[in-house]
Amino acid sequence: MTTATLVPTSGARPLTDMLTMLRRNLLRAVRYPGLTSFTVMIPVLLLLLFVFVFGGAIGAGVAPGVTAGAAGRAVYLDYITPAILLFAVLGAAQSVAITAAMDAHSGIMARFRTMAIAPGSVLGGPVLGTVVQGVLAVAVVLALAVALGFRPGAGALDWLALLGLVALATFATSWLCVAMGLAAPSVETASNTPMLLTALPFLGTGFVPLETLPTPVRAFAEHQPFTPVVETVRSLLAGTAPEVSTTLLSVGWCVAIAAVGYAWSHVLYRRERR
Repeated sequence: MTTATLVPTSGARPLTDMLTMLRRNLLRAVRYPGLTSFTVMIPVLLLLLFVFVFGGAIGAGVAPGVTAGAAGRAVYLDYITPAILLFAVLGAAQSVAITAAMDAHSGIMARFRTMAIAPGSVLGGPVLGTVVQGVLAVAVVLALAVALGFRPGAGALDWLALLGLVALATFATSWLCVAMGLAAPSVETASNTPMLLTALPFLGTGFVPLETLPTPVRAFAEHQPFTPVVETVRSLLAGTAPEVSTTLLSVGWCVAIAAVGYAWSHVLYRRERR
């Protein structure tokens, strides 16, 4: 079942078709609030859990000299917020995997292939819609962090850079999750497969400093894609200039993930389902 009427045209119009598919994705987000709220619910719960249950103890280890308790929670809130924002991004990406699987298994995607619709818009529209949802989810989670006491030191340029990085990270993970959704044998599987991505922030610097990790885990953390993204977000929120190498690495990882997801999803889209 679609949530917007698609009118066949005499020829594909990429921009118009892209906007139509974008509108369809956003309408579906409004009409299925349970799926949309999942994007925000998980990072909100993680933020509350780690700050109020573990923050008092872990915060004392994150910043030497800070006592356990309220001071530790305040320090850990500052430290963990960038990682929680990444979970908002991943939550949005997971939702597009589910919707892609729903379209593929309901037969609507096969019908799209027979219509005068620009092929790139069928997948590109939902990805752009997910970017919008991801940015909004990050804003909601960031507002909660501020309400809990987080005080970012970012300037105007830092906020613009943060917006760009969040949009790029959502764009990249959305393409990868679209491919996962199309490859999934069922909608239920599509909802679970992208959850593998949510393990990566835990195996990095999102929750604890790099130097506290065991050597094998540290080696993995240093070379996985989300570590430079989290570190760049952390620097931007603090108002300190991120390391150029870290920033380039985070952008490079996002571009690589987007390229793999884009190529994989388009191969799957062209493949006839039997």
